[in-house]
Amino acid sequence: MEYRALRLRRPLAVGEIVTVHYFEYASSYAFPGECHDFWEFLYVDKGSLFVTAGSARRELGQGELIFHAPGEFHALEANGSVAPNLVVVSFRCLSPDMELFRGRSFRAGPAERALLARIVRESAAAFSTPLNDPWTAGLERAEDAPYGGEQLLGAALEELLIRLLRREAPEAPPPELGSGADDAVDKVLRYLERRLDQPLTLEQVCRDNLISRSQLQKLFRARTGGGVMAHFGRMRVDEARRMIRTGGANMTEIAAALGYQSLYYFSRQFKKHTGMSPTEYAHSVKMLSEGADGRSCKPCGEDRG
Repeated sequence: MEYRALRLRRPLAVGEIVTVHYFEYASSYAFPGECHDFWEFLYVDKGSLFVTAGSARRELGQGELIFHAPGEFHALEANGSVAPNLVVVSFRCLSPDMELFRGRSFRAGPAERALLARIVRESAAAFSTPLNDPWTAGLERAEDAPYGGEQLLGAALEELLIRLLRREAPEAPPPELGSGADDAVDKVLRYLERRLDQPLTLEQVCRDNLISRSQLQKLFRARTGGGVMAHFGRMRVDEARRMIRTGGANMTEIAAALGYQSLYYFSRQFKKHTGMSPTEYAHSVKMLSEGADGRSCKPCGEDRG
């Protein structure tokens, strides 16, 4: 048999990184603006600020991300009351698909937040240039940089771009339209899925989906056997379980990424739905994964001595 290799398609390959920043600005900070010949995105990790992109000016809140295309003038200004924390990444990518980001802003979900954290973490290890220096014009490699750090940084950046475009792609229509009740529940389920990082209230869900509280609860119980907010709580815990399995963030980061008010509240909700604390769950997953890799993993209750 003659084997034939298939060259992988890479529609969004990032060839060059220009700067990576994590800024903690004062509430009075203002940047007068600039334009350059490479792409840049800004993510608000805390607080809010006003962003100018071309001739448009808008307020960007926590969890939002905006792209600036090459040649686009952009400036920013804190709102005077809240000190913002920002991630700013500039890079070169020659893919024509980058035009899909021109003039676009997005809300980062838990997966995108984890990738942003990985970009910052790998950059801090790979480069000696401080990430909080606003006058950085180029990155310097660290002498003790970990093996493959720049490649992991590029991979995280490419995955972030791909995930954003996949998520924003228009949904294909269902093959058959269900009943009005099913359509309403499906709409709310999609709404909840997109907001796993937010501490929603039932009133907010009803208002945003133009449905009364009593009607929504009735439809949801008929479909799922439980209430809306209980189902949303399970969805958030399921996402937390997925994030723990990937191992890319600690418990504090996971709780923050999913919009929990505190690590204590996150742990309490996690144990309510799973019967285990997040740490207990992480240890049990690790044990099972080691067994799957063929390493020693004795059954529960067997003497390990």
